[in-house]
Amino acid sequence: MKRIVPTELAFPRRRFGRVAIGAALAGSALLLTGGPGEALDPRFKDADGDLIADLPADPKEQADPATLIFAYTPVEDPEIYRKIWDEFIAHLAKEAGRKVVFFPVQSNAAQIEAMRAGRLHIAGFNTGSVPLAVNCAGCAPFTMMASKTDQFGYEMEIIVQADSPIQKVEDLKGKTIAFTDPNSNSGFKAPSAILKSKFGMEAGRDFKAAFSGKHDNSTIGVANKDYDAAAVANAVRKRMVGRGVVDGTKLRTFYTSQTFPTTGYGLAYNLKPELAEKIKRAFFDFKWEGTALAAEFEKTEPPQQKFMPISYKDLWAVVRDIDAAMGVSYACK
Repeated sequence: MKRIVPTELAFPRRRFGRVAIGAALAGSALLLTGGPGEALDPRFKDADGDLIADLPADPKEQADPATLIFAYTPVEDPEIYRKIWDEFIAHLAKEAGRKVVFFPVQSNAAQIEAMRAGRLHIAGFNTGSVPLAVNCAGCAPFTMMASKTDQFGYEMEIIVQADSPIQKVEDLKGKTIAFTDPNSNSGFKAPSAILKSKFGMEAGRDFKAAFSGKHDNSTIGVANKDYDAAAVANAVRKRMVGRGVVDGTKLRTFYTSQTFPTTGYGLAYNLKPELAEKIKRAFFDFKWEGTALAAEFEKTEPPQQKFMPISYKDLWAVVRDIDAAMGVSYACK
């Protein structure tokens, strides 16, 4: 298993002030606010200390939906990913013994709100959204993609046009950097933390920040010269280049971060135990060879070729550390 060591982000908390991202989430019920360390939303319980909401003890409070709703993290064209997930959805429906519907979400906030409201039962949340989904929406992460030898993860990259005069981070001063979403680890939180802790650079003072909404939009925006630079997950960029969505020769990476865990897949915390076990088994029993899912996700490095069991408490510690260092926490209203 690839070890994730938070070397670049082991900075004193006092070096960070509160992050002004409320405006970027205007209109959403989900906010990152307050100080670090807040636990689950009060409506959840965590008796076993795994940082995840416990299954309600009362069977009447356990959900057993006739139709399961599945969502993958927001991407530029959800319809492409609907086809990529088709074979898995059919397998999941067979294993669970009920209908499964793919829900093409348009934003991280909408995805989290859907699970919080009980309208989303199974979902892949991007790295930075996982803690918010756990604490606010009752998501119970249990797996992520990995190679056949349990290698996993991705890096945050700062990319520019291939012919850009930008050669080092300091050259970003006065430029426009595209971030994806305030809930994204590689698309906002990690680069913001690194830019401030390592280079003393802040949005509004040293560079202009723009929010594209998705890694796909940021990558295409840099290639089309809509932005001077962008912070993206290299796994997404590589898949886009592999599909021919963007011309890789138009892009250049000049900064690469440490390794982070990738998309975390989880269930709504209150699904009946028998149903939850069937869903988990479907993930781990899925035969990847020859599927559209394999063709898409094997393009990354390391290649993603199976679903691997995970511990949210352990693997997402580095992401929670980033949030704590930035003075953000998870709250719902």
